[in-house]
Amino acid sequence: MSSSKIRGTRATALSSVKALISGTEQHFPSGPIHFGNATYTATTLSQRLQKLADAMTGLLAAQNAARDAMAAMRAADAEEGPLVQAYRRFLHATFATAAQTLADFGLEPMRVAAPPTTETRVAAVEKARATRKARGTKGRKQRLAIKGNVTGVTVVPVTGPAESEPAAAK
Repeated sequence: MSSSKIRGTRATALSSVKALISGTEQHFPSGPIHFGNATYTATTLSQRLQKLADAMTGLLAAQNAARDAMAAMRAADAEEGPLVQAYRRFLHATFATAAQTLADFGLEPMRVAAPPTTETRVAAVEKARATRKARGTKGRKQRLAIKGNVTGVTVVPVTGPAESEPAAAK
């Protein structure tokens, strides 16, 4: 298609090539056609253009088939994916210690997390302390020990029912 210099979508390119074939058969029914330092007959030119059109049609059909196959695969995966995942979990739980049996199913044994080393634990504790210090976080007992003082506020006790202002305004 790059040699034909047709712009647009593949469907547009295909219709353009088919229009070239139709125009050639209509306006040059017989006799030689001279262009590009070569001479072609209408039949030869139409056959070569038809070869390009057939290739484009095949490409469009293959792309549509691939698109349909991808949609079908995604639908099947959405429907059956949870089943496959659950079955794999079941096999891992059933044959956790039998590596060869898991290999028969195409699975590898689950890796066991290595216990943290002493250096890793020390680094984690130091990091946690540094984070608490940077954030200013305190434990429950430290928070309960904090008491606030209120200054500059005068508390006036209420001793009896006060008259409401709308009643006094009457």
